[in-house]
Amino acid sequence: MENITNDYLLGKKVKIFQKKDGYKTSSDAVLLSSFVQSAKDGYHILDVGSATGGISLCLAYRLKNANIAGFEIQPDLADLANLSAEANGFSNLKYFTHDIKQKKAPFDFCSFDAVVTNPPYAKDGSVSPNKSKALAHTQNDMTLEQWLSFCLKMLKPFGKLYLIHKAEALDEILNILYQKTGDITILPIYSKKGQNAKRVIICAQKDSKAPLKILPPFVVHNLKGYTPAAEAILRDGKSYFEIKNI
Repeated sequence: MENITNDYLLGKKVKIFQKKDGYKTSSDAVLLSSFVQSAKDGYHILDVGSATGGISLCLAYRLKNANIAGFEIQPDLADLANLSAEANGFSNLKYFTHDIKQKKAPFDFCSFDAVVTNPPYAKDGSVSPNKSKALAHTQNDMTLEQWLSFCLKMLKPFGKLYLIHKAEALDEILNILYQKTGDITILPIYSKKGQNAKRVIICAQKDSKAPLKILPPFVVHNLKGYTPAAEAILRDGKSYFEIKNI
């Protein structure tokens, strides 16, 4: 396919098609996917803002009993993600072109056991000149509160929301989730030991009243490259909960 790259995730275990000059999935997507725990038969997962499918492709590889859907506003990215799902033989994964600002969605509210999302990080003023990248990365006509409120609406009672965001957004996220969720688990992500956390992964259970907990720091890089724990997730396709003691 012209202007399309044939890339891989999880140490070439998962094929992903992406535009040569467009949005590319990142390690954030793979790290977030690792935080979703094993699913029983019929478990329904929604990837909101799925882009090229980095999160949900990794989930489909690891959670073969789950039924997974993705919502993406850009039709060309949703089409590429569906091609990737087909190339990997993931019959349990399908992407839909959908603007989450619309009232009508491809699925009813309260339809999913889990929702995963990597919301746009950038504010106006730090916009990429590439239109596709700008749309994927920029929080322009929708606030983070509106984005996460949609995610919560798609969850069944006591379903789980998984997201990754900039560490500096943690207070805003917790304020949004206050009194709507509980059993909030926070994993701070550090690029290197001794630095400030750059990302946080958050899992929150809808309607729960259980207390918040913060996990030990997760460090991605050391002097030789990836840390053993990061290598196990990013290259070997392991769940965070399989490797947390490495």
